[in-house]
Amino acid sequence: MHFKNLLFLLVFTLFYRCSNEAEVDILIQNGTLYDGTGAASYKGTVAIKEDKIFYVGPPKFFTAKKIINATDKAVSPGFINMLSWAVESLIEDGHSQSDIRQGVTLEVFGEGMSWGPLTEQTKEQMKKTQGDIQYDVPWNTLGEYLQFLEDKGVATNIASFIGATTLRVNTLGYEDRPPTENELKQMRESVHQGMQEGAMGIGSSLIYAPAFYSTTEELIALCEVASLYDGMYISHMRSEGNKLLESVDELLTIADQAQIRAEIYHLKQSGKKNWDKLEKVIFKIDSARAKGLEITTDMYTYTAGATGLDASMPPWVQEGGLEQWINRLKNPEIRKKVIKEMQEDTDEWENLMKAAETAENLILVDFKNDSLKYLTGKTLAEASQLRGKTPQETAIDLVIQDGSRVGTVYFLMSEENVKKQIKLPYMSFGSDAASMAPEGVFLKSSTHPRAFGNFARLLGKYVRDEKIISLEEAVYKLSGLPATNLKLQKRGLLKAGYFADVVVFDPNEIQDLATFENPMQYATGVEQVFVNGAQVLENGGFTGAMPGKFVKGPGYQKKP
Repeated sequence: MHFKNLLFLLVFTLFYRCSNEAEVDILIQNGTLYDGTGAASYKGTVAIKEDKIFYVGPPKFFTAKKIINATDKAVSPGFINMLSWAVESLIEDGHSQSDIRQGVTLEVFGEGMSWGPLTEQTKEQMKKTQGDIQYDVPWNTLGEYLQFLEDKGVATNIASFIGATTLRVNTLGYEDRPPTENELKQMRESVHQGMQEGAMGIGSSLIYAPAFYSTTEELIALCEVASLYDGMYISHMRSEGNKLLESVDELLTIADQAQIRAEIYHLKQSGKKNWDKLEKVIFKIDSARAKGLEITTDMYTYTAGATGLDASMPPWVQEGGLEQWINRLKNPEIRKKVIKEMQEDTDEWENLMKAAETAENLILVDFKNDSLKYLTGKTLAEASQLRGKTPQETAIDLVIQDGSRVGTVYFLMSEENVKKQIKLPYMSFGSDAASMAPEGVFLKSSTHPRAFGNFARLLGKYVRDEKIISLEEAVYKLSGLPATNLKLQKRGLLKAGYFADVVVFDPNEIQDLATFENPMQYATGVEQVFVNGAQVLENGGFTGAMPGKFVKGPGYQKKP
């Protein structure tokens, strides 16, 4: 009897220890796993313990604090938004709901402008130009800004490139000239600092002043430093229209001479006359990749872009910044010259109003001045008719009266090309928008539907309904591919030991609902979202958790 009791006790102890060692926080069972590599999906189990994935594989039971039945659901890594403009919206509201509800778990900032490094002058300017969202600027460096967001609390992870425009403004202001040797040295030192703080690389946006004034050589000099830290160069190229092919060549030259990985932001062909250039663009990229250059692309899943009315006016009138731009527009002679150039098709600068062909293809979505918000959602043609002026005159008047670039949607692209681009093996995705909610301060302006629907639109419209690519490939392009391109550590895959950024969604129900007429509508079909092991979305509803972290780039150096 005594022996039997000892034997029972030994067996019970071993069983308890094994069970205890295998106890996890979250157990996701019976789902179809898409691991982020592009490999075939399979039925299996994902177990999460603390902030990491503990187990991924065939069905297996664990003792768990919470069990989720994912029958008929897809289980995938969290999605990466390669081009996020949530830099201010997350200060206002860290819940990041328009993206979380699409499965996004990482927002990547830095298209030309970054929220650091800042000088006292640029901090003051940032405060002056704030719109509906008002905030203090207690940080100075890019790393401090990202840590500020993490400390404040955000639902998504965050990362950023260093904005080449920001470096230029910090050093040269808005002048149309090359930097001096000392100024370039100062800019390069800022790149060293930013990369050591954890930046992803250098981001540029070359159609806009003052970035337009940058030379290829200046960009190479900045990218040479980022390359030392294994960073990436990512660019809104100098032209996406009339000089698209030449702009691809410039990006490839920068990548080659700076020995840096490079990505094209929101690949597109602006204006009907340029739609047939896609095949030549693909040929250039494929040829460069065949020669060993690491070139990738990203896109949003719409035929319209969104920027400001500055993209419809020549860069020379914008030299010196917003105040000088507006003062020049008030001069009758300069105004006449600007109107004339706005009406011309040119290769000298990117004229998006001309590329859109008609003022009916421009929607006004974001005003700073309350007295102009009645025009929100109207086309430039409608605003022009109300004012009894030409579209060019109206655009100029609105910039002067609003004291801003005026947020504008432009219809520019071809649906056929959107589908072709989705198929490219090196294509990932970015919203090029803020992450927000249809409430509070966000209702004071409108937006592009990509803010609420970009990722769900890929999975619903283009994967399920039109079968442009498989779901396995789509998940890879939303997770594993961008994580690899960014050289992220332990993110982007369903893999044991990786951070538990995990999404459970219904592939039969996922759908974008946002439209150009009513863009602030949440996507449907994403049911559960985990960020660093914490559940931020439960049965489609926000949990209130704010587990987002500042995700560092490959050059990060921890301070002693």
